[in-house]
Amino acid sequence: MCGFGLLIAGPALAVMSGQGASAAESGVAMAPVDVVEVSGLVDTIVADSITKALVRSQNNGAQAVILQLNSKGAVIGRERMAELLTSVSDSKIPVAVWVGPSGARAYGLPAQMLAVADVTAMAPGARIGRTGTLLSVNGTQLSFGTADDMLHTDTLGFLEAREQKVLKFSTDDRGVPVLRNMLYALDGVAVRGATLDTVADVLDAAGQVTREATTVRFFKLGLLPRLLHTVASPPSAYLLTTLGLALLIFEFFTAGIGIGAIVGAVCLILGCMGTGALPMSGIGIGIFIAAFIAFAVDVQVGIPRVWTGAGLVLYSIASFTMFRPVDGLSMRPSWFTLLVCITGVALTFIVGMPSMVRTRFATPTVGRENLIGTTGTAVGDINPEGIVLVDGAQWRARTNRATPLAHNAAMRVVAIDGITLEVEPLEGAAKDYREARSH
Repeated sequence: MCGFGLLIAGPALAVMSGQGASAAESGVAMAPVDVVEVSGLVDTIVADSITKALVRSQNNGAQAVILQLNSKGAVIGRERMAELLTSVSDSKIPVAVWVGPSGARAYGLPAQMLAVADVTAMAPGARIGRTGTLLSVNGTQLSFGTADDMLHTDTLGFLEAREQKVLKFSTDDRGVPVLRNMLYALDGVAVRGATLDTVADVLDAAGQVTREATTVRFFKLGLLPRLLHTVASPPSAYLLTTLGLALLIFEFFTAGIGIGAIVGAVCLILGCMGTGALPMSGIGIGIFIAAFIAFAVDVQVGIPRVWTGAGLVLYSIASFTMFRPVDGLSMRPSWFTLLVCITGVALTFIVGMPSMVRTRFATPTVGRENLIGTTGTAVGDINPEGIVLVDGAQWRARTNRATPLAHNAAMRVVAIDGITLEVEPLEGAAKDYREARSH
């Protein structure tokens, strides 16, 4: 799955446009620098992609690798994270970590990558911390020096991290706001027995001396790995599972298998793949499933009743309990996501679902009470539920288990429960009270 690897996103000219002739065009030979995007929760796909990227860069002539980090946590175990950090530490070429752009975060286990990287820097507005217990790499426990205790549960901005000497070779008071500045920060740094050469003075077309950075090669996850990585985030898994179950319930209880069922099945599969990669609570998942069972009870009769209320209570409880924290970091979706989903589910099963069910089984008969005593035929077997044709319209129907109806069997309506007709076989059925009075 991860063999799809990383896709090249673009050359350095896209980053340094408008800055004059490139260094290569000016005859200055500098080895390229590879930039690997590390965004979102670090899962197995992201961890494998970083490891593969390091090997690739070592083999394709890169002089350094920059990990562009923006992650609020990891869903892989500490052992797998230690293996990843070991790969970074043992890299044959220098590895830099840039927490950027502005507003980026490096929390939890991913923040510990800064402890093994050769060069580290942050953009203004970025924050790092909440590292939890530091891992051991090659038999040595990682350390941020005097900032270990502070970073364990707290976070630091750029100036604080610089003051605590957390960052390596980052002396600019403004931080590293963009990737170009990161290349400047790397220039002349001596690590792993080599001195990085990422910037050169060249002559432009007007004969003026300008500074040009080396070629940058960007790498991102491919389409399929990116999709799997996206669905493995708590908001995506939560939304997809909710949408999938809601659509399947609608299609199942309205006697149809259409586009809604297909979309619902795809959403549910993706949602289950996402929840399978996340730290989940078994009790929370059980409550989540129970909520949709409660919703289904009322959907089949087309009227929101006490079961709909019970489903909303269970769904709300599950929303707050189904995701377990990892290393003290909450995996629960944001309050906005929770509010949107809970409100959306409430409107769907109180207003939307009953209306859609009634529309699908709409009938030209004015006053459903007039249907009592009318006759029709079964559309398919009814044992005990199914579909009947009455006065040219299809209705959901339910019969006694002891008196099932076969396909095309004649039947009589004896009662109505919501939009479900209670029917019985025409042969041997009791006469309606209005018919009895007419005789």
